This record gives sequence, structure tokens and C-alpha cells, in this order.
Amino acid sequence: MPPTSSHAPARASLESGPILLRWQGDVAVVTLNRPDKLNSFTRDMHRALVLALDHVEAGGARALLLTGAGRGFCAGQDLADLDFTPGHATDLGELINTWFNPLVRRLQALPLPVVAAVNGTAAGAGANLALACDIVLAAKSASFIQAFVKIGLVPDSGGTWLLPKRLGMARALGLAMTGDKLGAEEAERWGLIWEAMDDPLLQEQAMALATHLASQPTRALAAIKQSMRASATNTLDEQLDMERDLQRDLGQSHDYSEGVNAFLEKRAPHFKGA
Repeated sequence: MPPTSSHAPARASLESGPILLRWQGDVAVVTLNRPDKLNSFTRDMHRALVLALDHVEAGGARALLLTGAGRGFCAGQDLADLDFTPGHATDLGELINTWFNPLVRRLQALPLPVVAAVNGTAAGAGANLALACDIVLAAKSASFIQAFVKIGLVPDSGGTWLLPKRLGMARALGLAMTGDKLGAEEAERWGLIWEAMDDPLLQEQAMALATHLASQPTRALAAIKQSMRASATNTLDEQLDMERDLQRDLGQSHDYSEGVNAFLEKRAPHFKGA
């Protein structure tokens, strides 16, 4: 790894609180850190996560690894953080509009690869938070639960968009309407996640993947994210035009030139994300 430039951005860490942030090379590791509550979200936790993602972007991360502390990844919204008093009950639409929707949009739009390491239960918005990441790895003991129906709600945080596109309508409706637990190995077979693995290997393998992605042409990876997601609503003609425009732009990049030269010179490339 080349020495750190004196002009490299400062990299802030978060060593305590509901969200932890540490750095391993160019990989930012963000950990949901309310293990006694299965890392369920409160407003304070949302605020801390926004701050962590601000640090990730300001610090020039080339990949983000998102995981949970303890035995769960995330159990969604902490119901104890809501008000159920008649006439003063928490407006769930406002809660979603203020916190969950911006979080999902931000993860999908980050110009760097985002890897989720699902170390245990991912339920409700926690399941859909994981699925909003680019590549999802899970421990074999982990599970995904669209638990919303059990309290009279509809899947949110992108669940009604993500599930049908990944699984098809039959399986998406089955998961959403029953609220049944889907184990990680089944989730892999169904194509909901990238890979399920033995529990002791999860963090090591997730870090290895994030580190590999951080070494790649991250500008191209960002364009891959953008184009793949646009395909959900684009016509074929629109998608072909988008591929042309992205390829034209990337064809002028340092990383394209570096990749071609490295191939011709039979050496490993050194990508800069530029």
C-alpha cells in the first residue's frame, strides 16, 4: 500500500455510542452498536449513523462495511422509542420520511461499494437496511424477517421495492404476508443475498471482500451501482443510452487507462478511483 499523502483527508472514528466507526485501510467499518436491543433503531442511533456516514464520505473511504454488534444485525425500529399515547402517537410516516428513507437512499447512492455482514437476526427495517447494501454476506445462523405484518404494518425501508425485484412476486408476498423467518442459506438459494457462510468466517470474509472492492476502480463500481438500479425503471433504449454515456465518461478516466496499461504490461493495476 502506498504511503499516506499529507493531503489525505482526515479520518474520524467513533469509538463509543450506538454507532461505531473504525478504519481498516481504505475500508470504513460501521457497526450498529445496541447489542442488548438487537441493534434496533432509536432517533439517537439514526443521528449517530448519519454522522458516521458523513465521516465515511469526508474521509475518502473506498468501501464501506456495515455490520452489527452482538448476536443480531438489526431488529428494525425500537418500539420503545415510539409514543403510543392516543392523540399523540408517533407519526410513522414522518419517522420513515425523516430517518429510514434518507438512509436507504444514501446507501444506494454512495459512490463506493457497500458490503453488509449480517451476523444475526435482521428483522423489519433491519432486514431491508441490509438488503439496501450492494453485496450482502450473512452468517449461516442469520435470518431475515419481514416482521411488519406481525404489528399490522407494511414492509418499509424499501422492502416492497427490493423483495419483488430480487425474489419475484410469489416469494415476496409470502415473506411479507406471513412474516416468516428466512434463514441465510435459503436466502442465498433464493437469490436474496450474495452468500451465506459459517459464522466464524463472516467478519473475516466480509472484510476481505470490502478490502478487495476498495482496491478496484471505485468510480466504475459507482457507475455499476447507478446503472443496475436505473434498469428497474428504464426502457431498453434508455438503458443502452445510459451505458453509452457512462462508458464514454469512464473511458476518459485514470482507472481505465491504468487498467488497460496494466493488462498490456502484464502487471497488477493500481486504481485510484479517478
